[in-house]
Amino acid sequence: MQALKSVAAAAAFALATGAAFAQYVGPSNVKLTTVAEVLKSGTDDQHVALRGNLLKKVGSEKYEFSDGTGTIRVEIDKKIFPAGPIDDKAKVEIQGEVEKEFMSSPEIDVDSIRRVD
Repeated sequence: MQALKSVAAAAAFALATGAAFAQYVGPSNVKLTTVAEVLKSGTDDQHVALRGNLLKKVGSEKYEFSDGTGTIRVEIDKKIFPAGPIDDKAKVEIQGEVEKEFMSSPEIDVDSIRRVD
């Protein structure tokens, strides 16, 4: 009986910790867009998905992102940054919200990031 409880506890722990690292990578109702479209007509709190490259780190959790149509600053919390290395040549897909503040350039507050190359 004690062995059965130990196995059940271990299984529950494995499921609980595995769920913390799981992420959905299937289709989304957020359509891919371009940096140029976001800069031209993006609205505050608009959900967007972009594919491109992180060109460089420009601050704490801030990066310059480009998809070939333009560049935009993105904020990526280190908790959601992928475990593997990402350099300026790695193609990534980011999803997040447009943040527009008065008298400043828009940026993307990233909710998820994944390699797509």
